[in-house]
Amino acid sequence: MPWYAVRPRDEADPRWPLPGKPEIVLKAGTPEEARAKFEAAYPSQPFGSPAVPVPDAGLGSFRGDADALVVNETGEPPADRT
Repeated sequence: MPWYAVRPRDEADPRWPLPGKPEIVLKAGTPEEARAKFEAAYPSQPFGSPAVPVPDAGLGSFRGDADALVVNETGEPPADRT
């Protein structure tokens, strides 16, 4: 199964849930599957709000905005040794 790098099309997109990390690399069968895995793992930012503090309820989801994410096939990421 190949590895895919998922990153926002606009580096300044406030919906990106990983500040300081320009992309996330994950394993998937297809680019569409990689996008779906990312959207499932990071459904919204922040997770809800003070008025509605529940997961999947906040603004900032990439769901339904196919042009906001760029998905490219890449190599296996190096192991994190921290």
